[in-house]
Amino acid sequence: MKVYALARYHDCAAAVDFLTGAFGFEVREMSKNDEGVVSHAELLVGDDVIMLGLGSPGGPGVYVAVDDADAHHDRARKAGARITMELVDQPYGSREYAAADPEGNIWFFGTYRP
Repeated sequence: MKVYALARYHDCAAAVDFLTGAFGFEVREMSKNDEGVVSHAELLVGDDVIMLGLGSPGGPGVYVAVDDADAHHDRARKAGARITMELVDQPYGSREYAAADPEGNIWFFGTYRP
């Protein structure tokens, strides 16, 4: 079995634009429904895939391991991400922060790799 993170959005196309610009994700695939609206997208984070779909934002958060949390944080802030947890050194050895995307999903980024 394999687990994939999934986040729901009212506007998947806008989410893809934000997530690629602010967090450095890369588009793997985007699918449109019969009305021409992006209804599904797959974004690459290194070798991993995060799926986006139409729906109400919220639910479990997503944690993404990054090499340089400080640089990633600065890029996200510059791109307009709302930082919900400033950079912090955790007792388990991770340096991390959290940010909300424009639809309110919370994304966690840090150096910890389970």
